Amino acid sequence: MLTKNQMLNKFFFKKKAAKKAASLYYKNYVNKRSPQLRGVIIRLRIVTPKKPNSARRPAAKIFLSNNKYIVSHIPGIGHNLRKHSETLVRGGGARDLPGVRYTCVRGTYGLSGVLGKLRRRSIYGTKRPDFLKKKLRRKFRKLFS
Repeated sequence: MLTKNQMLNKFFFKKKAAKKAASLYYKNYVNKRSPQLRGVIIRLRIVTPKKPNSARRPAAKIFLSNNKYIVSHIPGIGHNLRKHSETLVRGGGARDLPGVRYTCVRGTYGLSGVLGKLRRRSIYGTKRPDFLKKKLRRKFRKLFS
């Protein structure tokens, strides 16, 4: 037979799951979440991954527009970010970087796309190169040129 406290703890109060991208939620609203938020870079640094992996991954400390500080991963090879530059941040960080739960979006605000990227371009903010563009059919050429 369960005691009163055991029943209260076990059956009536469900534990809430921790939010993976908690800083994208607004403070004064219940469940008001943004898919991306604008932020200003406070500090750039290099982070090393967890045990089986070894690398030097770029990360940035960012002050978001909802007045929260986060650490965000910068994807791709090379970047043009400096202190005080603006960037767009989305949820989902690098799996092997401890404490990094967010990713900067390439190709928006101050963060340029990766140069020379031909595959998975939407992730790295790269435009479609001219030699991959499809030729317009003859009857549409006058409309778009």
